Amino acid sequence: MATEQQPPVFNRICVFCGTNAGERPEYVAAARELGKLLADEGIELVYGGASVGIMGELADAAHEHGGHVTGIIPQQLMKKEAAHTGIPDLIVVASMHQRKSQMADLSDGFIALPGGIGTLEGYFEILTWGQLGIHRKPSGILNVAGYFDRLIEFLDHAVKEGFLEQEHREMIVVESDARKLLERLKQYAPGDGERLMGRTHR
Repeated sequence: MATEQQPPVFNRICVFCGTNAGERPEYVAAARELGKLLADEGIELVYGGASVGIMGELADAAHEHGGHVTGIIPQQLMKKEAAHTGIPDLIVVASMHQRKSQMADLSDGFIALPGGIGTLEGYFEILTWGQLGIHRKPSGILNVAGYFDRLIEFLDHAVKEGFLEQEHREMIVVESDARKLLERLKQYAPGDGERLMGRTHR
């Protein structure tokens, strides 16, 4: 008999986001708001370890408000992404794969802020692991200024066209407000593993 899992305990949240600031001031403001919110809630931030872009703003805000910040960055990106040496824990790893794996292992949930290919690649790998039942951790998108509108439309289109299960689409919690997103992630309780694996063809 399938059993529903209890809502997760949040000690750490991993945030995927860009090393650019973007063209709208709302992106930086949202990153700083989320960083402060995590610190105020006593939730540790796990992120990609850079000091630039909204990634750096996120980490700075969390650190400035007393939050614990762990950055994880590959050796090859230490200079390119301007590794953040002002945070309590900066972990240098050998590869991108190790970076994502360690970020996932340390975290109790995941959030995507605006970013580019690297942001989407990291976040969608986490979604894939959730779809396959490798983890049961909640994941959400902070849809700042409608940045992810077209991505969300694409995911809904994939459901309509039969390439994405509705159950898997519903694994992605979407909000435009950081506090609302965090509250929904705290209450998220995925179903049993078979449900997450999608259709079974007999």
